Amino acid sequence: MAHIVIVGAGLGGLPMAFEMKEQMRPSDRLTVVSNTPHFHFVPSNPWVAVGWRRQAEIELALAPLLARRGIEFTEAGAARVHAAENRLELGDGSTLDYDFLILATGPDLAFDEIEGLGPHDGFTQSVCHVDHAVRAERAWRDFVREPGPVIVGAVQGASCFGPAYEFARIMDTDLRRRKIRDRVPITFVTSEPYIGHMGLDGVGDSKGLMESEFRSHDIKWITSARVTKVAAKTMTIERVDAEGAVSGQEELPFSFSMMLPAFRGIRAIAGIEGLVNPRGFVIVDKHQRNPAFPNIFAVGVCVAIAPVGKTPVPVGVPKTGYMIESMVTATAHNIGRLLRGEDPESEATWHAICSPILVTRAWPLRPRPSWRRAISTGRRADDGCTGPRSLLKNTFCSS
Repeated sequence: MAHIVIVGAGLGGLPMAFEMKEQMRPSDRLTVVSNTPHFHFVPSNPWVAVGWRRQAEIELALAPLLARRGIEFTEAGAARVHAAENRLELGDGSTLDYDFLILATGPDLAFDEIEGLGPHDGFTQSVCHVDHAVRAERAWRDFVREPGPVIVGAVQGASCFGPAYEFARIMDTDLRRRKIRDRVPITFVTSEPYIGHMGLDGVGDSKGLMESEFRSHDIKWITSARVTKVAAKTMTIERVDAEGAVSGQEELPFSFSMMLPAFRGIRAIAGIEGLVNPRGFVIVDKHQRNPAFPNIFAVGVCVAIAPVGKTPVPVGVPKTGYMIESMVTATAHNIGRLLRGEDPESEATWHAICSPILVTRAWPLRPRPSWRRAISTGRRADDGCTGPRSLLKNTFCSS
């Protein structure tokens, strides 16, 4: 009997549990470790932030969902991975021994790297977590009563740009519905070298498309920007030229701001030599397997991926839903083969599909309302989508 432990129960961890269960032998045991009792559908966070969705509409209780499939669950969270001992220390002081460990932790949000950034001890909002989105919605309600300038975007080192673009258009649409858009100048501030770069050096004609969208909706932009400090109502940025030199500094006023932070690996794995890189992301081979600890696999945002190319201001590579699902499937099949005494052979598709969902038209993906049914049943939703059984592929379908 083998014990497989998955750390994380989000868009990577939950489908990982479902697919891993299918590959296990009857005698094997599967445990999911999370630091929250609920699954949150993160792509809907921007809608929560302006009151278009409520938190209860984008979350599900994990314990009964997993119990129905014979999967053990704890919400104690992971305190420390003891990789050399095949042991996971939990947040409540207990431990789990494992034969295989799958890290699907998501990131640690590095708000602290910029003074004044973030929703807790800073002056900007976030849509990275549903709790942040709920806080942002309260700030948004106050803002629309006394509107002013808006700054939205992503700071240096960020790797997830799509939600910033989406949120810019969500705010634009919400303000137009409230008939106060003319009182709100919106500026998109980003570390990307050009609009639509997305950390991928563009996706098709994303540059032209996003520039056109922004122009037609009166959204200004500043690229190759480094945020140095945020204070109440003011953001200080440096403009960086193509050679990486600072070409100017300015203070931008705002009444409401949502800035995506840089990511790093979580504390439970930080500094483990051979497991993670200096930023704390998990090193994996083509089979999602760590070379130094071959019984540890990783999927999703916690995986180390090198930048696509050199940029004047550092940007990371996004781990998109399709990419994550591909990692999940490959990992499940590879561990299944190891359980049967075979060598791993499945490789994930790391080609990112990074497409912000614009509000007034689907480009090029549209959200399906059946995500809750797909997750609750673990089966493909019968809504016209095609492809293998999965959560993410059934939630967003090509338009």
